[in-house]
Amino acid sequence: MNFQPLGKRVLVKRLEEATTTASGIIIPDNAKEKPLKGEVVAISKEVEGMQVNDTIMFAKYGGTEIKIDNVEYLVLNVDDILGILK
Repeated sequence: MNFQPLGKRVLVKRLEEATTTASGIIIPDNAKEKPLKGEVVAISKEVEGMQVNDTIMFAKYGGTEIKIDNVEYLVLNVDDILGILK
């Protein structure tokens, strides 16, 4: 895959949430919300303070979903990124 975001954007792969609750109840796929956490895969040259492989939190309705080589990614504006998890 060779995708370079333009402007102040990053390419993110969503990180899957747990499929069971703390008490052991299994959550079915149709009841899960899309995760708001992801791993940075690519960064435009205009973005500062972030690196590839950083784990970030982002806005619920932010970004544009794209598919590259049958893998789903999210292209996010920097303004939709809430913070970096450390």
